[in-house]
Amino acid sequence: MLENVKGHVRFEHVYFSYHPDTPLIEDLNLDAQPGQTVAIVGPTGAGKTTLVNLLMRFYEIDSGRITIDGVDIRDMRRDDLRKIFGMVLQDTWLFNGTIRDNIAYGKEGATDEEIVAAAQAAYVDHFIRTLPQGYDTVLTEDASNISQGQKQLLTIARAFLADPKILILDEATSSVDTRTEMLIQKAMAELRQGRTSFVIAHRLSTIRDADTILVMNQGRIVEQGNHEELMATRGFYYDLYMSQFLSPVSADAV
Repeated sequence: MLENVKGHVRFEHVYFSYHPDTPLIEDLNLDAQPGQTVAIVGPTGAGKTTLVNLLMRFYEIDSGRITIDGVDIRDMRRDDLRKIFGMVLQDTWLFNGTIRDNIAYGKEGATDEEIVAAAQAAYVDHFIRTLPQGYDTVLTEDASNISQGQKQLLTIARAFLADPKILILDEATSSVDTRTEMLIQKAMAELRQGRTSFVIAHRLSTIRDADTILVMNQGRIVEQGNHEELMATRGFYYDLYMSQFLSPVSADAV
């Protein structure tokens, strides 16, 4: 297992396909320095989760290599590899138990002080304290007694507590109100500080400051660069970006 992970992630000449006769990722080269943010954008079904699946070794690449701090991820045990990552996904996962236990899942032996600090960092402490049982409120099996946005903030609090070196964030906030969305965006931005982050972006306005943006379409990376570079080329990213401002309907389709 890697000790003292810095979070330097490299894709070197990576090729991958789900089916041998349908290449998806071809000769991908990416160098994410510790603390940098890599955004992955594209239409629905473009293959944005493919990169995440390769990073976590849910699928093995066909050729090339992916390294973390210079170590090929194929030389690590999958369990050890996945412990390096923190994940906040579109489909939030909470279990039947107290809010305290759900946040504490991010770190074995977490103290009450650490749990509260994580909740404060994720802007969910105030909401928790408005509940009759506060941190001892029991979530139902499907956590239907709290809103989608509050679920997302709890999973962000869990990630703060886990203190991972590399983050995978799915910025899907289509089903939350505007105020909660602003809190989620703010919490995710603070969570990214000092951590290498891979962000599956839905609203392109939220990732304009990403160090690198990978633009995917039909499973392939069609463009790569930062926001200014991609806008200047007036290509696929430019069209996607402009369409979100011209048509509010398209905001959640990306």
